[in-house]
Amino acid sequence: MHPTLAEDRARLAELLQSVHGLASRELAGLDDRPAWQPPLTQVPEPLPAEGSGTQAALARFAEQWAPGFSGSAGPRYLGFVTGGSTPASIAADWLTSVYDQNAGGSGGSSAAALERQTLTWLRELFGLGDAHSGAFVTGSTMSNTVGLAVAREWLGEQRNVSVSEDGAAALGLVTVLSGAPHSSIGKAASVLGFGRAAVRRAPLLPGNREAVDVAALARELEGLDGRPAIVVANLGTVDTVDFDDLRAVAALKDRYSFWLHADAAFGAFAALLPSHAHLTDGLDAADSVCVDLHKWLNVPYDSAVVFTRRQDLQARVFHNSSSYLGLPTLPDPDFLHLTPESSRRLRALTAWFSLVAYGREGHSEIVARNTALAADLGDALAEVPHLRLLAPVRLNVVCFTLAGSPTPQAVQAAVEAVAATGEAVVTPTSYRGVPALRAAFSNWRTTRADMERVLAAITEATAPKG
Repeated sequence: MHPTLAEDRARLAELLQSVHGLASRELAGLDDRPAWQPPLTQVPEPLPAEGSGTQAALARFAEQWAPGFSGSAGPRYLGFVTGGSTPASIAADWLTSVYDQNAGGSGGSSAAALERQTLTWLRELFGLGDAHSGAFVTGSTMSNTVGLAVAREWLGEQRNVSVSEDGAAALGLVTVLSGAPHSSIGKAASVLGFGRAAVRRAPLLPGNREAVDVAALARELEGLDGRPAIVVANLGTVDTVDFDDLRAVAALKDRYSFWLHADAAFGAFAALLPSHAHLTDGLDAADSVCVDLHKWLNVPYDSAVVFTRRQDLQARVFHNSSSYLGLPTLPDPDFLHLTPESSRRLRALTAWFSLVAYGREGHSEIVARNTALAADLGDALAEVPHLRLLAPVRLNVVCFTLAGSPTPQAVQAAVEAVAATGEAVVTPTSYRGVPALRAAFSNWRTTRADMERVLAAITEATAPKG
C-alpha cells in the first residue's frame, strides 16, 4: 500500500473529524454566505506525483477553492429551482459514501430493497398508485429522457416494431406535443433520435397562462390521423409554475392514441398542500412521471425519480444483456435493467433519511412556507414603481420585469446587479416574448427575513440610476 494511503487509513477517524469541522463551520455560516461568487481564476498546476495526504488536501481545498463556492445551498439563492440539503439528507449523503453500495443490482446487499421502500413512500407522497414502478436517476433531464425512452418503445409497440432492437429509424416520423415544455424535453428528443424538431408546441390557454389549451391539443391529435404520438403534460412550468389540466388531457386518450408523460419535476410537490393539491389531480393517469428530488425534497445533488406504468417496456429498453448480470425478471428487476446506468450510488438513502426524519408534515411545511414567501415577494414587487409583475404567483416562482419596455441586455444587467450584491440570485428568462427575471423559492432554510433581504436587494439593484 502506498505510504500516504497507509497513513490516511491509520488516521481515518481523525481525518473525518477534520472534515466534520470544516463542514460544520461552512454550514454554520451558510445563511450569510454570498449567494453568488465570481469564479476564481486559478493558474494551471501540474498533476501531483506523490500526493500529500488527506489532511493536506483538505487544507489546500479550504484555502484555494472553498472561498469561491457560492451560497447556492443557502436561503437566498433563488435561481433555477435549487433546493438545499436538510440535516438528515447531509447525514445520509455522507453515509452513502461510507457504505459505497452499488445500487444497480440486488445481490448481496439490502440497498435495492431500501430503494424500493423509498419509491413506495414517494408514490404515496405524490398520489401515485401501485401500477407505477419507479427508479432513481440523476435529475429531471434524465428522468424525462427515461420516460420518453419508454414512450418510444410504446410507439414501436403500436407500430409492430421493436425500437430497442431495430433503432429509432424503424419508427419513422415521431410527434411530441406539449404546451410549454421544459428545455430537457428537446434534449431528450435529440438523444433518443426523434430530433428536436419532433417537439411541437401545442397552443396555450389565453391570458397569462402557460397551460396547454386542451381543446387545441385535441385538434393537434386529430390532425395526426390516428398516428400514435407522445404528449408531455407540464405540472409546474418554468416561468410561472402553471399546470396543465392533467385529468382533461388524460381523458383525450379515449379518442386518440398517445403516451402521456407528466413532467412534474417540482410541481408534484403541490400535492403536499391542501390548497394546491388539485393542481396535481390526474397524475396517477400518466404513463410516465418525472419528479426531481434535489429540488423541493431538499436532498443533495443529484437525485430524481422516474415512474412508469410499463416497467416491461422500460426493461426492454434498458436491460443489460450479459450472462454475468442475469436477465431482467419482472416485476421489479434489478435497477441496472431500468435506467441508463448499470453501476450507480445509493441515491435513495438521502430521500429515505429525509422522509423518516421529517415525514409528510415536515416536507409539507417547507413547501407551504416557500409558497407563502413567493406570494409575499410577488405582492411586494408589484408595488415597486420601476418593476412590474408579469404573471400571478401560482406556487413558488415570481416572474417579473423592469418597467417600460425592457431589453434582454437590460434584464441581464439587472440579474448581474442583483447577484453582485451577494444577497440574492435570480435568473433571466423570457415570458411571452418579454425579457424577464424569475425568483424561485425551494430551500428549506428560507425565512421571511431572507425574503425581505431578497426584496431589498432586487429593489435597490434594479433602481434607475441617475
